[in-house]
Amino acid sequence: MSIEVLSIIVLFVSFFILLMLKVPVAFSIGISTTISLLLNIDSLPGITTIAQRMITGIDSFALLAIPFFVLAGEIMKRGGIANRLINFAKSLVASLPGGLAYVNVLASMLFGAISGSAIAATSAIGSIMTDRMEEEGYPREFSASVNITSSTTGLLIPPSNILIVYALASGGTASVAALFIAGYLPGILLGLALMGYVAFVAIRRKFSKEQRAPLKEIWTYFRKAFFSLLLLFIVVGGIVAGVFTATEASVIAVLYAAILALIYGDIRVKDFPSVLLTSAKTTAVVMFLICTSMAMSWLFSFESVPELMSNFLLEQFSNKFVIFLVINIILLIVGTFMDITPAVLIFTPIFLPVVVALGMDPVHFGIVMVLNLCIGLCTPPVGTILFVGSGVAKISVSQVIKPLLPFLAIMVIVLLLVLYIPEISMFLPRLFDL
Repeated sequence: MSIEVLSIIVLFVSFFILLMLKVPVAFSIGISTTISLLLNIDSLPGITTIAQRMITGIDSFALLAIPFFVLAGEIMKRGGIANRLINFAKSLVASLPGGLAYVNVLASMLFGAISGSAIAATSAIGSIMTDRMEEEGYPREFSASVNITSSTTGLLIPPSNILIVYALASGGTASVAALFIAGYLPGILLGLALMGYVAFVAIRRKFSKEQRAPLKEIWTYFRKAFFSLLLLFIVVGGIVAGVFTATEASVIAVLYAAILALIYGDIRVKDFPSVLLTSAKTTAVVMFLICTSMAMSWLFSFESVPELMSNFLLEQFSNKFVIFLVINIILLIVGTFMDITPAVLIFTPIFLPVVVALGMDPVHFGIVMVLNLCIGLCTPPVGTILFVGSGVAKISVSQVIKPLLPFLAIMVIVLLLVLYIPEISMFLPRLFDL
């Protein structure tokens, strides 16, 4: 056995052992990477190299967008925007069978897109909608399932922090602007698919529906939500038009959200230190994950793992569509025990060369990968959104698993459609020549 193969085995074995011992993911990645590298070189240069790779891994102007988008999302979460979006969504779809479930999906899509955070959408929308839906006869388990799965659409519909992370991991082969515009149709398709299943359940169980809102009421709620929705067009439109970069757009998002929250009166100036502190904590966790993940990603390159994986897959499977399917099965498994940020940073350098060699566009693969790992966020044992959504609904994880399964099946079907029909994600980037 070569030292390279032994090093990779030690890396994965130590990583899984640390995870089973409930060591935080970022520390598990950093420790296992260090142990693996020390098999190749002496301790002092090895530890120095890991530290250097961690620092250089976040030495990127594009990554500055993440703390600002996190801050913008926190301001929006506290600024009453969720209520305005829920009321607007309710005026549009509450008259349909299972109307409040539609409201949950649509509000999660809008809030997740505006905040760029699936967790923020889960907690903000779920904390409001679960009680409302229970009053109308919806089981809390069903409401939680709707909330958990629909909140992932915010990771596809821009602005999305994870798409910025993928752009970094891709080594510049996929631009942030192209990824942002490519995420629209898959994100909307996922939302519509979830609504389709909601309609089926609502008709079968005869869930209640409300009276159709008059146009005057719809206009009133739209007017109240308009400036919140406008942020999407300002940020994404500015990036696509080349007016500003994603990082500059994130700063604009913070200023816009802060001014809007102050005008609405939902946040006062004295509340901002608390908002900044919460955002700083979230940013620190994300950035440390990125640091250690970039070090592990470098180790994979150092050990020629992408080349080994590419050769293995091409030798074992002759059909590129089968290879795409195998890669997605691996990512589905990875997503069940690893958070989305380190998964993107670690596995993009491994699989991207393989799919590009087979003719897949890096932007297309980025959307497929993020959508794939979104499913992992909704599944045990590590599913962050699963635990947040269950906590917000005040039910146990075991209670939500059974009603969640059909929604996960819908997500897998959408994943396969996006995987094998590239036009779903590539139509808009090609239209805008990105």
